[in-house]
Amino acid sequence: MKRLFIIVLTVGLFVIVLSAAGPANAKSDVGINIGILTCTAVPGSGYNFLITSSVDVECEFTDPTKQTEYYIGETGIGLGVNLNFKAKETIGFTVFAASKDYKIGEHGLAGKYGGVKASATVGVGVGAAVLVGGGAGFSLQPLALEGNTGFGAAAGLGYLYLQAK
Repeated sequence: MKRLFIIVLTVGLFVIVLSAAGPANAKSDVGINIGILTCTAVPGSGYNFLITSSVDVECEFTDPTKQTEYYIGETGIGLGVNLNFKAKETIGFTVFAASKDYKIGEHGLAGKYGGVKASATVGVGVGAAVLVGGGAGFSLQPLALEGNTGFGAAAGLGYLYLQAK
């Protein structure tokens, strides 16, 4: 277990370094922060195999004026190692747009995001994800922070799919 934790920690540090460097053409480099997207795992909706995992999520996007719009979707690891047994999982993203003219109700964040994900949990744990893609003119922050309760560790190619609720 100690060796797996070291691997997950190494991958996590790699994710943080990668996100700090960021791709030269990332939308978030020139974007305007327009709000926060918070996704919570739906209890009992997930499956967890050694090399892949998935859980349904319910997400809420809140803009700076506290208006909200809601999404449903799925997140997980498409290829990697997932030895987590999570009781609760919450992921938060800062949302960037090419313009500050986004209007709540348009569900512009709907889309597919992919990248690298890692987490470690013993009772209470943390994780990180670098996910890019999504709706036209929008991007999630390069690094998302995740809070978990449960036990285990995971690292691999992560994803997040969102659609309007």
